[in-house]
Amino acid sequence: MRKLYVFDTTLRDGEQSLGITLNVEEKLEIAKQLVKLGVDVIEAGFPASSPGDLDSVRTIAREVKGVIVCGLSRAVERDIDYCAEALRGAEYPRIHTGIAVSPVHMERKLRLSPDLVAEAAAAAVKHAKRYVSDVEFYAEDAFRSDPVFLATVIEKVIEAGATVVNIPDTVGYATPWEYGNLISYIINNVKKIGNAVVSIHCHNDLGMATANSLAGIKAGAGQVEGTINGIGERAGNTSLEEVIMAIYTQRGLYGVEPGVNTREISATSRLVSRITGVPVPSHKAIVGANAFMHASGIHQDGVLKEKATYEIIDPEVVGAHQGMMIILSARSGRHALKHRLEELGYRLESNAMEDVYQNFLVLADKKKEIFDEDLHALMGCETENNNGIILKNISVTTSSVSMATATITLELDGKSVTDAACGNGPVDAVFKAVDRLAGMKVYLEDYSLKSVSRDSEALGNATVKVRCAGIGLVVGRGISTDVIEASAKAYVNALSKIKKKVS
Repeated sequence: MRKLYVFDTTLRDGEQSLGITLNVEEKLEIAKQLVKLGVDVIEAGFPASSPGDLDSVRTIAREVKGVIVCGLSRAVERDIDYCAEALRGAEYPRIHTGIAVSPVHMERKLRLSPDLVAEAAAAAVKHAKRYVSDVEFYAEDAFRSDPVFLATVIEKVIEAGATVVNIPDTVGYATPWEYGNLISYIINNVKKIGNAVVSIHCHNDLGMATANSLAGIKAGAGQVEGTINGIGERAGNTSLEEVIMAIYTQRGLYGVEPGVNTREISATSRLVSRITGVPVPSHKAIVGANAFMHASGIHQDGVLKEKATYEIIDPEVVGAHQGMMIILSARSGRHALKHRLEELGYRLESNAMEDVYQNFLVLADKKKEIFDEDLHALMGCETENNNGIILKNISVTTSSVSMATATITLELDGKSVTDAACGNGPVDAVFKAVDRLAGMKVYLEDYSLKSVSRDSEALGNATVKVRCAGIGLVVGRGISTDVIEASAKAYVNALSKIKKKVS
């Protein structure tokens, strides 16, 4: 078995597709979970793109250890210099630089001849090698390039010192057999290809990113790039959890071994979904809510007799615990709650555990039984920091003509304030009342509400995306058995994040 390096670009390629900018604390939380998952490389951002990205990469490089921390750059000296600066504190720094190599990109975007592109590629790698020993080169839109020219460029960058060469299907145009053939061609025709790791980076525009990645691995690639939950530009990137588990279920087929702790997959998926505000579809492979459910009577009969009849993966292998559960309610003690949280992958210090338990009791008083989904939602809210804005009380009255009045009490920097507003429905009224109190000029761009639990007392999970001038989109979350309260909490959470960025 050869080593397969797992390169996670959730914080770079994944984030740039969201329309939002994750703050440093959010990126750091995801990065630390990726270390638990066991990825080899974390692409932390594009330092030259903004001061925020520069700060995020610098912070992750300084605080996250035991993993390669990577920064993206164009084949431009200024970009590479920013990367080097951001990665200065990294234990294992990598600069990821590159340039487009397809005819349409070279002619229409870069307006450079193939010879000049090849020279720029080699020059960028040489410049990056002045700062770090580990340099990855990406050949943007490699799949639509001329294979002979692509091979020439790769030879030049390896000669210049590239340690990894990335062959992206940037626009998701490939089919598995074509992509596998391209990787084989590169491995068989590039001089000194053994001096670098061949990496694959596939997009999902035609729904084949996972299949293309597996084809590339089977053809000999030594590194796979992707994101958690498959988030990314347009239709997304390769879902790392899908590739990892495809290899896990058929170990002998691909001849590789990714050193990943599969039991952290579900926890990582939930964290990324919570922080980015991008929900995981119920039917999503590996991490969707329905991934291990069986509705058909024939399937249920088979699974009860032998799990292998319809389950190719034991749910516990990916951290989706499906075993016998202690029933949690308002009468449950700290020990029972702590035991169940640990089964779900949460480890808490005693002080933090006490805060969680008190919030658990508040929720349990509203519900007859607490399910795993409730605990995940509860823990998600526990990690949210309201930065000086706290929802204290909410009262809503409605009329028969769809108008509503909301009276809201907030705690702003330790001071209790109350105001009311009218709106076209209760949620609109609540948001307007919060706006009056907080005094921020924001635009609500997206609002969604879904159930995250079971029974008639299910928790409502509200997500809002608000835009603020000079900051961009910010995601807020809130949960409650009352959907109006959940919506208010989500809106307050978003404004709290804006307040922190402004201050």
